[in-house]
Amino acid sequence: MTEIIPGLQGDIPSDLPKGIPYVAGRDKVAACAKHYVGDGGTTRGINENNTVIDRHGLMSIHMPAYNDAIIKGVSTVMVSYSSWNGLKMHANRDLVTNFLKGTLKFRGFVISDWQGIDRITTPEHANYSYSVLAGVNAGIDMFMLPFNHTDFIDILTDFVERKIVPMSRIDDAVRRILRVKFTMGLFEKPMADQTFIDQLGSQAHRDLAREAVRKSLVLLKNGENADGAALPLPKNAARILVAGTHANNLGYQCGGWTIAWQGLSGNNNTVGTTILNGISATVDSDTEIIFSENPSMDYVKASNVSYAIVVVGEQPYAETQGDSLNLTISEPGPSTITNVCAAVKCVVVLVSGRPVTVGPYLPQVDALVAAWLPGTEGQGVADVLFGDYGFTGRLPRTWFKTVDQLPMNFGDEQYDPLFPLGFGLTTEPVGSSKKFIL
Repeated sequence: MTEIIPGLQGDIPSDLPKGIPYVAGRDKVAACAKHYVGDGGTTRGINENNTVIDRHGLMSIHMPAYNDAIIKGVSTVMVSYSSWNGLKMHANRDLVTNFLKGTLKFRGFVISDWQGIDRITTPEHANYSYSVLAGVNAGIDMFMLPFNHTDFIDILTDFVERKIVPMSRIDDAVRRILRVKFTMGLFEKPMADQTFIDQLGSQAHRDLAREAVRKSLVLLKNGENADGAALPLPKNAARILVAGTHANNLGYQCGGWTIAWQGLSGNNNTVGTTILNGISATVDSDTEIIFSENPSMDYVKASNVSYAIVVVGEQPYAETQGDSLNLTISEPGPSTITNVCAAVKCVVVLVSGRPVTVGPYLPQVDALVAAWLPGTEGQGVADVLFGDYGFTGRLPRTWFKTVDQLPMNFGDEQYDPLFPLGFGLTTEPVGSSKKFIL
């Protein structure tokens, strides 16, 4: 994933020493690698929690991407709210100063997370002077302080004047921040470059996003065997049912950290194509589409449809709001699946930011598609459901049977997933000889 860095900053010159931040020009931006380090390994996956692992495990599992990022000239590194074996990362001098700045030779600047030093203590902000001292001495260079920057300045100034914080630590921080600002040319041209502003939301960008949707869909089930494949769906059915809370909701398709921090519901917050819109644009003009978010079984039986597409999943979330110990499909999604799929041939499309519990529903559904968070271009889902393009996506992570198995990763001695890492059924576009293979 560190390949995004040259995309943001530009390709690094071959003769640039390791660790030097690099931004190629005004039409590029400084990249940030985060959250340093181990935030993906916290106990029970709880946000801002404790990562319990020995040093070898930390270095072999969680650290390699930071080394790659530094080799690619990343400008900044953000410290994690989480802890490593009980020590808050915002107070971890060994990993921030000794390892990141020393061993890895990172020469950009280290930035805190939002109110990151406040959370060094429990409760938050309980001893702010201690938090300032711990964060500065850990090696953090820039602090994200949305509400109380004057307090921070006063406290740190006092520490420096009393020689509790050495001037060399201040010089290190200032030198690193200036290095990045000089590299970006901010002193010569401090305002943002608007060269590409007309391209925001352009058709070319939407076409690329739609392609990304098509390629990231993962087909998890397609009938009971190759001869009984449910997908691709015929476009010329007389009447079809589209159901589910996520079928006609751009906000749900986008998820958290997009339209707003925790995401939003509805279609009035951004421009795009819902999955329902995409289906409507794809089927034959004579095909009647019935839409009902959560129909009863009797309604489905009486609707006389050829098949149904059920689009359900998780509601948007970000950070702690996404913590879940059961990883279930949001209500009324499970009842929608049951009501529809017990009455008619059905394809279920999951809109979620991660694997969720689906085992109980597998026997009921004819096909199951993981659509992840497709964003604004829901047409990309319809492109593949109806066979204009084939399914090619593979699981980027293991899909569990039950949450009791977690954490579970490929290579574990006890590895018994519902779908393994790399799983994905494939189909050929309609018009070619259709295949159904693993």
